[in-house]
Amino acid sequence: MKCNNCLQQISSYLDGEIDAELKRTLEEHLRGCHHCEVVFDSTRKTIELYCDGKLFQLPTATRDRLHRALRRHWEEKAG
Repeated sequence: MKCNNCLQQISSYLDGEIDAELKRTLEEHLRGCHHCEVVFDSTRKTIELYCDGKLFQLPTATRDRLHRALRRHWEEKAG
């Protein structure tokens, strides 16, 4: 799995909306990629803090903007 694919799936993972195979692949990538692990952990912790420990689904437009911003950020870093 590439970083862009991983970042696109973070929200779905946190919402419990991915199949078992994709979940395994994503978790494997996160164990081996410090950058994606930081984004994943930061996103999860932000949601937990904001919701008092309760996860919620972001509105589609918000989730799409977040994904675009993350994708731009990682593309810029990748050069």
